[in-house]
Amino acid sequence: MALPSNYSTAPVSEFLLICFPNYQSWQHWLSLPLSLLFLLAMGANTTLLITIRLEASLHEPMYYLLSLLSLLDMVLCLTVIPKVLAIFWFDNKSISFSGCFLQMFIMNSFLTMESCTFMVMAYDRYVAICHPLRYPSIITDQFVARAAIFVVARNALFSLPVPILSSRLRYCAENIIKNCICTNLSVSKLSCDDITFNRLYQFVAGWTLLGSDLILIVLSYSFILRAVLRLKAEGAAAKALSTCGSHFILILFFSTVLLVLVITNLARKRIPPDVPILLNILHHLIPPALNPIVYGVRTKEIKQGIQKLLRRL
Repeated sequence: MALPSNYSTAPVSEFLLICFPNYQSWQHWLSLPLSLLFLLAMGANTTLLITIRLEASLHEPMYYLLSLLSLLDMVLCLTVIPKVLAIFWFDNKSISFSGCFLQMFIMNSFLTMESCTFMVMAYDRYVAICHPLRYPSIITDQFVARAAIFVVARNALFSLPVPILSSRLRYCAENIIKNCICTNLSVSKLSCDDITFNRLYQFVAGWTLLGSDLILIVLSYSFILRAVLRLKAEGAAAKALSTCGSHFILILFFSTVLLVLVITNLARKRIPPDVPILLNILHHLIPPALNPIVYGVRTKEIKQGIQKLLRRL
């Protein structure tokens, strides 16, 4: 079937990112809080990583997993926010064809890597509370190394087809993405090809990965809660729960923000289209800013390590 005459078969070499197409005046007042949150996220995660690296008492599996989470947060932030700020400040809307799909791959894979890391951290807390005597023999440095390889390999492998499928589509003249970032749905709908399989794969792969992680997290905390309720010693239950309080807060926040983002995308016809765009940006920024702060405030060992680090400066 011939293409309509108003379509061009010339390959698209770059895309234009149009943030908030209906409310472009948002960009001016949003740039300052986004910049501050970005600096907070980078500074807090860098401080946490340096503290864990220099403080010998933090060289334990639980803190290595927290370091992995911080690294994932920083990569997600650096992949999304500098480009968004470049659009806001310098009107630099263009992004190369390959750069767009690289950003898409990192966003898809690192989001599920974070979810998988939360799942491994939940298992760590399950073993620590339900099998404390076996914890040193199960949760070892070797376990953390294998878990990190699994987190990266599983999610990179299942996320890779998303940008590959999108990049193989034909883009007929239109190259304006009505978003601040290269999400799969925003980019693929510019194609003149059928994108049913593309969307179906992202939906199935995304919810399989995130759903399986969530199920295992819920199971871990169900066993933890059951074990804690059996403790009869005074204050033992509160002490046991406090060891996983920070982790539970981060999981709850991560899941809540993701759920709100999903609901707003499903209800796209009932709300302004710029709202999901803003929530998508914040989802890549607020959790990275809050994660190290929550752990730093609630974990005595990390708080003491940061205080020692500041005294050295």
